[in-house]
Amino acid sequence: MEPANKDQTQKSTLPEEKTDIPTEVTVKKEPEKELFSWIAPARPFKRRNREFYVTIIAITVIVGLILLLTEGFMPVILLISLIFLFYILNTVEPEKIEYKITNKGIKVGNKKTQWEVLTNFWITRRYDNYLLVFGTYVLPGRMELVINEADKEKLKNIISRFITEEEIPSSGLDKAANWFAKKLPGNN
Repeated sequence: MEPANKDQTQKSTLPEEKTDIPTEVTVKKEPEKELFSWIAPARPFKRRNREFYVTIIAITVIVGLILLLTEGFMPVILLISLIFLFYILNTVEPEKIEYKITNKGIKVGNKKTQWEVLTNFWITRRYDNYLLVFGTYVLPGRMELVINEADKEKLKNIISRFITEEEIPSSGLDKAANWFAKKLPGNN
């Protein structure tokens, strides 16, 4: 079959577009500049005494027996491995690493975190260490850096230019863990 109107050609009903010559846009990338750096332990650390470990082992044995009777061996093996990890983290002193604040983000050792990933910050204290805590958009949702007490105000001034200083309230799990930790000997 042939079309009814052979002679008609289809014309575009769109208005003619003007073709502008694109102008050059120069993007000036700012080089990364170190604003502040310090050397501190990789994590907060507190040496524990014998009474603390006896209490932890007693609690572990009781919970382990309950788990053994109700669930079997696998939860008990998991519990033992977690207690072993806890023991190692509390007996081996952390290494000292270099922390850097730059105009592009935070560097911890060789790992860099961009400012776009960080939401807010605050300074807190755990054991005998001051911690610079950042809220993040990525898991686990928090990044903690050990800082020197003398550097607190300088760090606040520098970081405030990039993100806000605002403490996130503790979650229910955080509150429960803190309550339990205060009940253990040596955590007063």
